[in-house]
Amino acid sequence: MICFPFFFNSMRMRLLLISGALAMGVLTGVLYYFYVELYKPNVNVPSEGRLVYIPTGSTRKDALSGIIKEGIVKNPTSFVHAAKRLGYGRTIYSGCYKVTPGMGNKHLIYMLMSGAQTPVDLRFHSARTRQRLAGVIAQQIEPDSAALLRAMTDEAVASSYGFTSENFTAMFIPNTYQLYWNASVDDFLNRMYREWNSFWSANNREQKLKRLRMSRVEAVILASIVAEETLQEDEMPTIAGVYINRLRKNMPLQADPTVRYAMGNFSVRRVLRSHTQLPSPYNTYLRLGLPPGPICTPSPTVVDAVLSYKEHDYLFFCAKPDFSGYHSFAKTFAQHVNNATAYQRALDRMRVFR
Repeated sequence: MICFPFFFNSMRMRLLLISGALAMGVLTGVLYYFYVELYKPNVNVPSEGRLVYIPTGSTRKDALSGIIKEGIVKNPTSFVHAAKRLGYGRTIYSGCYKVTPGMGNKHLIYMLMSGAQTPVDLRFHSARTRQRLAGVIAQQIEPDSAALLRAMTDEAVASSYGFTSENFTAMFIPNTYQLYWNASVDDFLNRMYREWNSFWSANNREQKLKRLRMSRVEAVILASIVAEETLQEDEMPTIAGVYINRLRKNMPLQADPTVRYAMGNFSVRRVLRSHTQLPSPYNTYLRLGLPPGPICTPSPTVVDAVLSYKEHDYLFFCAKPDFSGYHSFAKTFAQHVNNATAYQRALDRMRVFR
């Protein structure tokens, strides 16, 4: 009889231990579940990371589905559960986000919930048409090319920045710019306008304009012609000087690149007399002065070459017959005819007739 209390105490102790063990096991299981769902690395990205894009107007389903379809997460089920548990969806922030190796669901979801975007590097170089420029930009930010082109050709929009629809592309200085992927068209244009003003405020460019006796836009228009004339940076200031001499003598520029632009055909290697008769405000064989807008978006290097043009007495130039990309310069029309004849004969030998 004296053993029963000990027996019951022993049983009670065992039950407590078993219950404690079970509780510990359940707690461990719950903690592991939360670890897996929230903290365990759950992304499949390279060492440099990967960008994901949440378009403007996306719902929670759109955002999560997009990430899953891109193969970003290893365990989509835990990712979706975690997103619901953490309250993702009350506000969806569009944009570009960088997913890095080792991210768990919580880290990834909190990044999306905070709107902590990663800026993109927007790059564009010399573009000959507004359509091409809009297309290149649209490949790198959210607005499509149609929306960008509408803004670039809208007279009211251009006027609000101090331009016309014809010369508006002068504002777009080729370079690399950091901005958010989901920037609106207005955001993008405002940024380009700030960069335009910053560009002219730097390197004494405003002071150099006074020597040039041109406006900012006129300098860019002239630079666009120089950019289409040569790829040789060392002779750009000389070519710019030829055109400045002609402008100051009230001579037509007679720039072949403006004829190609007017034709809309940039593959023409041999500009014929018939081409120079094409009626267009961009045809500088028929129209005195600069064309109404740039014929490409010239790089800062070309603009600076124009601002630092060489003073000389040349009024003519022609491509060299060795096809080196350089030009022969002349002070008189007779000298120019000799240079042009040599180049035309070289084209004939190469059987280049158009």
